[in-house]
Amino acid sequence: MKSMREKQTVILLMSLWMSMGKSDFAPYFYDNGAGSRNGNMALFSIAEDTSVGTHVYTLNGSDPEGEPVTYGMTFDKGSRECFSVEPKSGNVTLIESLDREVQDEIVAFVTITDGRNKVVENVRVFITDVNDEKPEFLNRPYIVDVPEDAASGSSIYRVQAVDRDLGSGGSVSYYLQSSSKFTIDGHSGVLRIRPGESLDYELSRTHFVTVVAKDGGGKYHGKYQVMTSTAIVTINVIDTQDSPPVFVGTPYFGFVYEVSVPGSEIFTVFAKDGDQNSPNPIHYSILNGSDGFFSINSTSGCISLTSFPVQLRNELYELKVKASEVGPDNQIIDYAITTVSIRVVDLNNHPPTFYGENGPQNRFELTMYEHPPEGEILRGLKITVNDSDQGANAKFRLLLVGPRVLRVVPQTVLNEAQVTVIVENSTAIDYEKYQFLTFKLLAVEIDTPERFSATADILINLLDTNDNIPKFSSEFYIARIPENSPGGSNVISVTATDPDSGLWGEVKYSIYGSGADLFLIHPTSGIIYTQPWASLDAEVKSKYNFYVKAEDTEGKYSLAEVFVTVLDQNDHPPEFNQNFLEKTMIIGAPVQIQAVDEDAEEPNNIIEYSIMKADPDNIFDINTSTGEIKLKPYIKSMEIVQNITRQKDCRWSVVVQARDRGSPSFSTTAVVKIDITEANSLKGPMAAFLMQSRDNPLKALGLAVGIISVMVLVTVMISTVMFFRNTKSNRITPARRIIRRRPKEQRHWTFRSAFGQSDPNAGRFLDDDDDTSGNSSSRPKPPPPSAPVLPPAPPAGSRPSERVRAVPTVSGALASKIPSRSSSCRTSKSTDGHERSGHNKDGSGISSALVSELKMRIEQKIIEANQGYYY
Repeated sequence: MKSMREKQTVILLMSLWMSMGKSDFAPYFYDNGAGSRNGNMALFSIAEDTSVGTHVYTLNGSDPEGEPVTYGMTFDKGSRECFSVEPKSGNVTLIESLDREVQDEIVAFVTITDGRNKVVENVRVFITDVNDEKPEFLNRPYIVDVPEDAASGSSIYRVQAVDRDLGSGGSVSYYLQSSSKFTIDGHSGVLRIRPGESLDYELSRTHFVTVVAKDGGGKYHGKYQVMTSTAIVTINVIDTQDSPPVFVGTPYFGFVYEVSVPGSEIFTVFAKDGDQNSPNPIHYSILNGSDGFFSINSTSGCISLTSFPVQLRNELYELKVKASEVGPDNQIIDYAITTVSIRVVDLNNHPPTFYGENGPQNRFELTMYEHPPEGEILRGLKITVNDSDQGANAKFRLLLVGPRVLRVVPQTVLNEAQVTVIVENSTAIDYEKYQFLTFKLLAVEIDTPERFSATADILINLLDTNDNIPKFSSEFYIARIPENSPGGSNVISVTATDPDSGLWGEVKYSIYGSGADLFLIHPTSGIIYTQPWASLDAEVKSKYNFYVKAEDTEGKYSLAEVFVTVLDQNDHPPEFNQNFLEKTMIIGAPVQIQAVDEDAEEPNNIIEYSIMKADPDNIFDINTSTGEIKLKPYIKSMEIVQNITRQKDCRWSVVVQARDRGSPSFSTTAVVKIDITEANSLKGPMAAFLMQSRDNPLKALGLAVGIISVMVLVTVMISTVMFFRNTKSNRITPARRIIRRRPKEQRHWTFRSAFGQSDPNAGRFLDDDDDTSGNSSSRPKPPPPSAPVLPPAPPAGSRPSERVRAVPTVSGALASKIPSRSSSCRTSKSTDGHERSGHNKDGSGISSALVSELKMRIEQKIIEANQGYYY
């Protein structure tokens, strides 16, 4: 109805404004009813466990003219401001925590304005309950006094707890934690003695019972939870007259000493009534066991001696003492009996005493060698200990105080014992650590109140033994000595020590090993030096190692290894293989010279090459590291070479220096004669070999001799096989038909010498073609082939550069002769008008052809020999 009225009012106002033309209407909130989260917060409720910062509501309204509106919220002065609102959106946020038990509703004023008109509405926000409160016990603390004769199952107290929550969260139930004597009603909280149980003051005077109060549970922050509280009920048990007397401090022991007299108090017993709240007086008496030597005071319980100790016949008396509870009419209500043990003992008036061979003694001394065997008894110590008291007063313990190297037995003594000292740690008894050992021997009583004791000093003087070996200061020594050091030079000093005393501590040194021949060692100082005649050369041997031995007078020794490095010195200059060198240089290719430095290490053996002088000058370059000499880059042909010098000579001299990098540096020089020529026009391996052999004729000669030797060996083998085969064919055999085939015409094989001279008899098979008689039956047997004759040695007067260079073969020889030099620099004309450079252009082809021809002829000869005779 209210909404309808408001709408009618709004319509009326709008009509009125439209009719007036200048009317201005106030904005208004939407009223969306209960449970809505949007509107004017009418009938809005919020749970008390809502988190701070939560968006809880949205204010919403409108302006009739359509103007934008803003929202606000205020509170009464002095009240809590629990909400804040965002003016434009109307979002309401919780800014303070809520507690329904403190405040169950919030009064606020919400506003809406269009800038000119403002509407204020009073709203009440209700706070709903959650289960956030624990049950709370009332009237604490709980202390209850209960007589010990209270009946089983009777009620003794009622506890009460309340919970400020609503609904099930505010309901409370009760239960007990771990109680065997009590129980509680879960609804009323009434505490009772459990049926079948009873209280006993003498057994337990106080009971502590923990009561738990639990609510009915509920939601909190969206989760279901049950909350509990605890309270402790203290139950004091009240005593009643139902217990007999009780002796306190049992068992009872008394002692009679040798100095006691009649009337001396031996012991006092004490008993009390078990019902302590209303105790009765106690009367004491001795029932038996005293034999008339002891009496007791009936009121105090004091037991006294009635005679002298010497009259006591037993060492132990056991008295039966009775404590009676006397009632108001002097009648005995109840009683208790206990036993009192009385021992007749000696008085502890004598301390332990140590004795030697001549009576009491408090100092004992012994001299012995170090490291005695473990378990050995020190028989030189003759010690006796005695306590003249009796029984427990004569019982004492022996202790040995000092380094833990010895132990004493026995450890517990009664009256008297012989003291034995035994070695426990032999290693620690070391003369090098201690020259003497001191100990305190203690005897301390064990069970007496006086704890009498006695002490004695034990001094052990140690004697040294040779128990140590010499030990070097290092396991190995590294020494360095320059080569060429004079004989007797110091190399290194080694040191070994022997901690033994006297002669056992003196060390002698010696060396041995395969590397020790050049060295000596001083036997006492340990200085190692070279032999007087020794000459150390790093180029011969730069590393020596040997062993040095340190030995004491009894032959105990240790070893160390010595490593000696001979340091290289620059004591060798570079050397060429000869001071005058001849090299042939092809234009565009370098020639190499090489010097050798016999020093052992860098930089002493690193060689640098340089050109000291050249004729003509500025023609050659040299690689400082490799020694390769080459022409300047601009010299690319023989024409340029010929234009450089007027003499038209291609043999030039270069003085080359080889210098090492040592300090001081050494150098040597050599003259290199360089013969310059153009590149070889021949091709193939044979031509390359011949060109390479120009500077080394012996190499070509050696190869030729090798080829000839191989060919001769092959020929001899073939001839030998044919000879044995022909011999086998001429044996006398059974008659058979022999058909002889006329052999084909044979060719003459002629071997030429390696230097072009023909030898008509060398290498010729005697298969003569002049035999034309046709009589094959009288034909002589061909002799075996002959081996070719080795070529003669070259003439003694020939120059290496003019020697004939030939490649010998079976059928002939390929020879080339270097013509004499002329101004044409090795360029000459042959008789047929063709230009040559000293070699046959097809040298490699001729060589291959000769080898192939030789192979073919040998195979043909073998076939013909095999066909000479056949069946």
